[in-house]
Amino acid sequence: MRTAMTTHFLTPTATVLLAITAMPARAGEPFVLWDPDRPVPKSAEASLIQDARFAVIKPRRPEQDGYNWLQGAALVRHKGIFYCSFGHNRGNENTASEEARGAISSDGGTTWGELFTIDDGNEPDLAVSHGVFLSHASGLWSFQGSFYGRMQRIHTRAYLLDEAAGKWINKGVVVEKGFWPMQQPRKMGDGNWIMAGITVVRGYGGTDDPAAVAISRGDDFTRWDVVAIPKPPEMEMWGESTVVVDGQDVLNIARFREPVALAAASNDYGRTWSEIRRTNLPMAASKPYSGVLSTGQRYLVATTTADSGNRRRPLTIAVSRPGAKVFSKIYRIRDAVCDGPGESNPKLSLSYPYAVEYDGSLYVVYSNDGGRGANRNSCELAILPVGNLAAE
Repeated sequence: MRTAMTTHFLTPTATVLLAITAMPARAGEPFVLWDPDRPVPKSAEASLIQDARFAVIKPRRPEQDGYNWLQGAALVRHKGIFYCSFGHNRGNENTASEEARGAISSDGGTTWGELFTIDDGNEPDLAVSHGVFLSHASGLWSFQGSFYGRMQRIHTRAYLLDEAAGKWINKGVVVEKGFWPMQQPRKMGDGNWIMAGITVVRGYGGTDDPAAVAISRGDDFTRWDVVAIPKPPEMEMWGESTVVVDGQDVLNIARFREPVALAAASNDYGRTWSEIRRTNLPMAASKPYSGVLSTGQRYLVATTTADSGNRRRPLTIAVSRPGAKVFSKIYRIRDAVCDGPGESNPKLSLSYPYAVEYDGSLYVVYSNDGGRGANRNSCELAILPVGNLAAE
């Protein structure tokens, strides 16, 4: 996806939107992610995206395959083939039986084949779970969140696909300090790559789990430096995060325990950050995903309607005008109740999105729990025409 801003002839209104830097003028004010001159729409007021297409990548079928839990789908197109990965567990989430698995589509995401395994853990008490992809040069990389026991000693492992053999080559532990990746690496203007995620230093159940980024050393994907984003000492957060890269400026948007997005800014390629704070955009407490479309529009996939609270429905995408730094339009990608394909239930949760753009379409993978709870999910795909994501 393109990260450079496109030059446009601007109306006076558009110039005002571009001038909003998303940073508050005074301490204590919300970080501005949403156009303050527009009300955030309620779910019923947000437009449903037209001409979206849907597919089911992995339906939940424990009676057939024995897997109870699925979460954290990632997606990439590599040499014309779509790869989707996710964390899979025969037991409950956040336990040592998690595996990194996935599926392949050769027809643009319409149908998906047999599952493959990236790593099912080859050490006692080791879990290798969900992660992110990077297609770079001729290689396909996968970076997987991993841990021991009950979410202890969290770290990231890297894998490189041996395409001839159809196997993933384990490159070992490449990021430590409790870092779990949540977004595909993005190339920055200084030649390094930035990968957004979370740091879980004290293990599952702690209160100090800030948003973080990992920064590569050029194109060496086996060595990354972790930068935890500063937060107020009293703030309790589960900092799953995503970034928007704009030259040397990087915006981090993170999950909070309350139904509001958190954000912080860097002006030096992610090396130092402002203290993270609440924004003026409501967002359910779930992993967000952001980027920049080929139109120059910023986007954020999550649940960001005014009345959703912490319900993970509907799944939405907030977009900006081309070149603008604030979101000004919210579309519904999918409602809880729909005609399918995919599960439909008025109380289901749609969560943990991941998005990539190819050939004028934004491909969004996400989890659907069918109303069961406990992240006993199916994995589904929405294909959105980028041309239908205009902002006001």
